[in-house]
Amino acid sequence: MPISPNFTSILSKDWEINFTQCTPNGFLKYTDLCNILQLTAAAHSEIGGISFTDMQEFDQAWVLSRMRVEITALPKWRDIVTVTTWINSLENSRSVRALEIHANGKKIVGCETYWAVFNTQLRRPEALALPYEHFELYPEKRATTEGFSKINITHEKEAIFEKTVYLSDLDIVNHVNNVKYLEWCLDHVDPKRILKQEVKSFEMNFMKELSLQDNVIIHEGENDNQTISTFSITKGEKTSFALKLHWK
Repeated sequence: MPISPNFTSILSKDWEINFTQCTPNGFLKYTDLCNILQLTAAAHSEIGGISFTDMQEFDQAWVLSRMRVEITALPKWRDIVTVTTWINSLENSRSVRALEIHANGKKIVGCETYWAVFNTQLRRPEALALPYEHFELYPEKRATTEGFSKINITHEKEAIFEKTVYLSDLDIVNHVNNVKYLEWCLDHVDPKRILKQEVKSFEMNFMKELSLQDNVIIHEGENDNQTISTFSITKGEKTSFALKLHWK
């Protein structure tokens, strides 16, 4: 698709929170929070001519490598939130995108995402084949107070669940969607902490893709610090995903 005549380097999009996106207390699920962020990023890439459809002409797609989300408050059912997004950096095969969520004029969520261009046939990173110089970059305009970090998964951990990848876990790139990893791990968190909205921030590292019928193990890290929880997902001897939760 050509670049939209309405294209701007900073995009704001409104979303109404519906009941399918909420936990029993009526507040937005953390997974659906990530979905809204991802859909807004996709909308910006579409009007900017670097969407999935555009990139598939070259067998390419954007895939998420890292994501950090900082949360002040969660929206609830029927709230209308505004998600604003812009690009911090974009060069060759890598891009850092920032996103913020505002509700009632207040910023409630900040997010930083790190994306890679991925060849969907060769299943490996490569340089973006489309022009992107029309995107103005905002390297100093940060959405989060802290940047990415490498999640430590070398400490002691316990296997807590085995999982087989099903068709419902896959996305249009034919691998497990990034939000599914988060969902699998949060299913093993004390529900009371989720319902009380105790998550202050979380960070995800996506290292290796998972495919249909892959067998994986979810691990929880042993941590004496009650304000941090870590999870990892492995296939065989290799780690595919790591998650760090910071609690209030």
